[in-house]
Amino acid sequence: MENYLDNIKKKIVSKLDIQEIKVIDNSHKHKGHKFFKENMYHLQLDIKSNFLKKLPRIEAQRKIMKILEQDLKKKKIHAININIK
Repeated sequence: MENYLDNIKKKIVSKLDIQEIKVIDNSHKHKGHKFFKENMYHLQLDIKSNFLKKLPRIEAQRKIMKILEQDLKKKKIHAININIK
């Protein structure tokens, strides 16, 4: 079975002009928090993209969130930290 983090990376790269992307699972940092669930991810996305960098930050983040919309609806992703360089 394909790794979920690789799946996230492929979804984003297939829809946007990305030079580099790193998907980091920070879920372990949230154990013990009130709403923590083992089957939900806390992700950090480090993205290098000339295309996204030209957009207003909120618009760039919306594009990424739209791509991950189904993962958010299915509650696979609890939180996302997006860094665009």
